[in-house]
Amino acid sequence: MIQYKQIPTINSDILSPVAEEFLSSEKAQRMAEFFSFLGDANRLRILSSLAQKELCVSDLAASLDMSESAVSHQLRNLRAMRLVSYRKQGRNVFYRLHDNHILHLYQAVAEHLDEPE
Repeated sequence: MIQYKQIPTINSDILSPVAEEFLSSEKAQRMAEFFSFLGDANRLRILSSLAQKELCVSDLAASLDMSESAVSHQLRNLRAMRLVSYRKQGRNVFYRLHDNHILHLYQAVAEHLDEPE
């Protein structure tokens, strides 16, 4: 006897409104690239410092035990991804998180990781 696989029926009344909320392939790809970019410990350490206060390259380098060149390189990448912004004051350049979305994202992940299992 041949058994046929039963194909599930789709309830379009439920699926149609939800389908509009599904993540598009393009946005999913952009988000994957964003999260992949955050997969660098030094970038996260810089974001952690900037979540506390605005800092210049030399202060970041000293507090993170990194070279100023390495910090500048990471900040350039973070700026390109719109995670940090800067302002110039005289000869100094001060960096901060780009906006509250970045702060909240950082805080949410840190809080999630601190939760007991």
